[in-house]
Amino acid sequence: MSIEVRPSPQALESLDWAKGDGLLPAVVQDADTLQVLMLGYVNAESLHITRVTGQMTFYSRSRQRLWTKGEQSGHVLAVQSIRVDCDADTVLVLARPAGPTCHTGADSCFDQAPKDFLGALDRLVAVRDAQRPAGSYTTTLFEGGVRRIAQKVGEEGVETALAAVAQDDDALLGEAADLLYHLLVLLRARGLSLEDARAVLEKRHR
Repeated sequence: MSIEVRPSPQALESLDWAKGDGLLPAVVQDADTLQVLMLGYVNAESLHITRVTGQMTFYSRSRQRLWTKGEQSGHVLAVQSIRVDCDADTVLVLARPAGPTCHTGADSCFDQAPKDFLGALDRLVAVRDAQRPAGSYTTTLFEGGVRRIAQKVGEEGVETALAAVAQDDDALLGEAADLLYHLLVLLRARGLSLEDARAVLEKRHR
């Protein structure tokens, strides 16, 4: 299991454990939607276990023991990266949740925490690609192959352009939404993702 650490793995060695009497807050965000999922606390041992297993492990202040998120519910947090703040006394964890994070059944412990809907849609498209449920339009697209999906993207692109010059804003937005959705499917059909496209844009922006 490879977990990215920023700015570097050495940053974890410089964490200021003394400031919190051996505990540091860990903010967990959804790796795809960037929604804040929860806040927990880690000690050196739980952070080490997290890096070894790839599953988010905290230290429970109330129970005075280590606990892995989802150890009973199965709603584990698969850690993708760990980042250290400027004072080395807080960690930011990007993870992919296997189900709701909050004990109430909500995605986040923070009521209505904002998230990137396109990121959530991209993850759903990935699930459709893997599972191919019957009756799903997305399944139909994947089974049609890259050439058919590319054709749909072309059609939606033309319809978006036409709506921009000949129709109202609602029509343009509807066509733009169709284009974005089909583009996500096309990227996934090629083994790529929204994040890959974002990375290219980010690199160009630097």
